[in-house]
Amino acid sequence: MVRKSSDTLRAVLAENIKTFRRKKGLSQEELAEQSGLHRTYIGSVERHERNVTLSTLEVLASTLGVSVPDLLTEHQSPSNNKQMGKLE
Repeated sequence: MVRKSSDTLRAVLAENIKTFRRKKGLSQEELAEQSGLHRTYIGSVERHERNVTLSTLEVLASTLGVSVPDLLTEHQSPSNNKQMGKLE
């Protein structure tokens, strides 16, 4: 039986990659080039369509200048607070 990763975890990863990528001022294409991955792969990860391998997590974390746990941990952002009806 093939196990599927948690949709929630893939969504957290996708949001974190987008957030860290944008903080570095990188496009998906630039992140792909710097990490040695294909631009369509980066897009599919950011849309939480793919399960990434541990080695890919390491490459993305290194390229973005963060740790693997940073990529997998849900972080509160101002947009999340607005969506949840919280004050900033």
